[in-house]
Formats: sequence, C-alpha cells, structure tokens
Amino acid sequence: MKLKKINQGLQNGLIRNGLTEANELQEETFSTIKSGADVVIQSKKGTGKTTTIVLNVIQKLNEPKEQSPRALVFVDDKPQVLEMVELFKQLGKDNEVRVYGVHDKTDLDEDKNQISDGIDVLVGTANKLNFMFSSAGFNVNRLKVMIVDDADNLFRNRMDSPILRMSDSMPKMQKIFFCNQITEKIEIMADRIMVEPLFIEFDE
Repeated sequence: MKLKKINQGLQNGLIRNGLTEANELQEETFSTIKSGADVVIQSKKGTGKTTTIVLNVIQKLNEPKEQSPRALVFVDDKPQVLEMVELFKQLGKDNEVRVYGVHDKTDLDEDKNQISDGIDVLVGTANKLNFMFSSAGFNVNRLKVMIVDDADNLFRNRMDSPILRMSDSMPKMQKIFFCNQITEKIEIMADRIMVEPLFIEFDE
C-alpha cells in the first residue's frame, strides 16, 4: 500500500495478502490515526474498517515486544473477535505481533494466563473485557490506543457503560471510534472520553 512512512513488516504483510492499494478510508485516515489524535470515523459497511483498524494498530506497535498489551480493541461478538484476531495474525506476521481474543465463551483462567505470558493486542467483547480487567488487575499503563469497532451498534446495545468504566480506569491514550453512522450516543461518548476528537465522515 502506498501509505506515508508505513513500516516494512506491515507492508510485507499487506502485499502477501493481496492488499496492494489503499482504499479511500485507509488513505484518508492513516495520517490522522498515526498522529495520535482522538478520532471518530464514520463509513458504511464493506468499506474496509476492520482492515483499517488492524493495519493502523500494527503500524503503531512497530517496536520491541513488551509484556503488557498496548492496544485494546472492542468488537460486538464472538465472530468479530475471531475475524479480527485472524487478520492481525495475517498482517502482523512479519512484525511478530502477538494478538489474543476474548469473548463470552472463552475460559477466564486461560485468558488470564495467555495475557500474563505477554501480548501486544487484546481484542474482545465489552462485557468480557470489562469483567477481566476489573477482576484480574492487569497492567494497563502500557496501553497506547483503545479502539471501538461498530461503536454505534455497541452503544445501541448498551455497551457504552462497560467501555466508559474501562476508559475511566485507564491512563491517557489515543481513543478511536469506527462506526457506520454517527449517532447522538457516539457524540456523547466522544465528548466524555476523548480529547478534542476529530470527526471524519465518508459519503455514501
């Protein structure tokens, strides 16, 4: 992909998976996300939001591996957890990105053990992540970015409360919402947990 200063390992992963050209969403948001700004990105289904999330997180974590997770990604359900984890493994292979996914059906003790062994990216459903972090006392001080995918759907399903609780308990970091539609709830949440958020909207 022709994205400004993209790291070579990520570039290799994209090419290997046939992603040689950045689409409009990826091209127009790459620099903004890389800058560290808090941002709300609206784009309809099928425009590559999942790939955009994964490539930007890998770009941010282009550094030696650490013990504690540095990226936290909220998704709606188990299929989305599995889909995103698989894409991280495909695109992050050259960067040796360690990713782990949790949802309502994963075993809590196994989840804790895997995270304690060291991961870079944690993907999960809001309720499971909230329960894990409130009960296990994980180190959150190394987190660099928190992303909510399908934010309009999650907030519609009342997942704003666990996400808000987690955000309030964590240090300052970049926060990003991806959504199909910018709703009043998204605007309220952005105002609540983001710092001077940017809103990027793509036409139908």
